[in-house]
Amino acid sequence: MRGGGGGGGGDGMMDDGPKYAQIPTSFGHELRACLRCRLVKTYDQFMEQGCENCPFLDMERDHDNVVNCTTPNFTGIISVMDPGRSWAARWLRIGKFIPGCYTLAVAEELPEEYQSVCQDNNVQYFPPKRLNRRATDIRM
Repeated sequence: MRGGGGGGGGDGMMDDGPKYAQIPTSFGHELRACLRCRLVKTYDQFMEQGCENCPFLDMERDHDNVVNCTTPNFTGIISVMDPGRSWAARWLRIGKFIPGCYTLAVAEELPEEYQSVCQDNNVQYFPPKRLNRRATDIRM
């Protein structure tokens, strides 16, 4: 066994940070997804603990940062237990994040000021893929 066993207490925390993200306590309209890593939790959970993958976005106890860095508009949810070994997690570009619930897609971009925060922290941000198709571009 590595690290002397499973330890860690049950709260999801290790000495150097969380080993898994909070699981959403509700699956209703209060769910939000982080615009950088797509982690899904409730608004209250983001306020309470921030985003486990993106601590540099300072969402913990900051209403404005939670609202600006998360969205209630997302598509689908996937639960990932072992991101490094999951082909789906790698395909969705969440293979280096901690285990948790993630959305398949968000439509909004992280605001530019927060994209700068990512750059300042040497963290790569991948904006969502957009379909920039106009009616004139569609050929029959």
